[in-house]
Amino acid sequence: MDMFNYGRDGMLRKIAGLALGSCIALTAMPAMAQQSCTRTALEEATQSYVAAQQAGNPSLIKLAPDAELQEQMEPITLAAALLNKPQKIDFHRAIHDTQGCESFVEVIITDPAHPYVLGTRIKLTGDLVREIETLVTDADDWLFKASNTLAYSRAEKWDMIPMEKQDSRETIIAAADAYLNLFNDPTVRVPWGSPCARLEGGIYTAKGAPGVVSKEDSCAVGVPKNTPLVDRRYLVDQDLGSVVVLLRFGNSSLPDSHLFRVENGLLRYVHTITVCKTLNCGFPVKPIPNPPRG
Repeated sequence: MDMFNYGRDGMLRKIAGLALGSCIALTAMPAMAQQSCTRTALEEATQSYVAAQQAGNPSLIKLAPDAELQEQMEPITLAAALLNKPQKIDFHRAIHDTQGCESFVEVIITDPAHPYVLGTRIKLTGDLVREIETLVTDADDWLFKASNTLAYSRAEKWDMIPMEKQDSRETIIAAADAYLNLFNDPTVRVPWGSPCARLEGGIYTAKGAPGVVSKEDSCAVGVPKNTPLVDRRYLVDQDLGSVVVLLRFGNSSLPDSHLFRVENGLLRYVHTITVCKTLNCGFPVKPIPNPPRG
């Protein structure tokens, strides 16, 4: 429509509409702001989850009345969740996405009675935990050996990255996606770091003792071919240069998480948790060696 022929009444309606739209936008701003959280709030929620899992007492978490729980990417009742069974936690590492208001925590339990490695996503709304989603892996799952996972993961350095050296959210996700896309497209160029270490269950690609770093340590040691990694969900912590991608792995759609540390746009660490439907996802079980001694 020609604005010069709009007419006085039309112009007044347009001005009124713009004013109304501005009011609506201003009214919506607080609601939009509520979608992000402080790092402190996410850290507190994570600590409450760890304490609750250690005690087997979900009441230690400020759960929303309609909180949703999942295990192995399937809904589960609070009464049936592992969260009700006390566990001696040997180590945990968390990343926090203040933009998405979510945390992810890797939990390692080496209790000989029943060792576990858990990967748990925690979603906040306000100061209440709205969602808890846990991948539970134990003796039947991919390359499982919790004692090795503990030794290697605990020795890694996931320090806070100075703001001026932090990669963008997009760069961190792109590095993760390149690695994940390689499983279904061998032509993908992955931003491998040097050194880079990859932890899958109890297997580590770095050759030295835990914490001993060599320029020869590499993550480029091959991946399965023709393996789609789909339904990806991302949780990014720029302060730690980290992203966890929750996804379905392969043609069997196995519940899986891939946790990455990215430094200067290059992969530094990759951790995998994969829930198998059969023993070791149907691959032959071979003894997993203990970490070399320093």
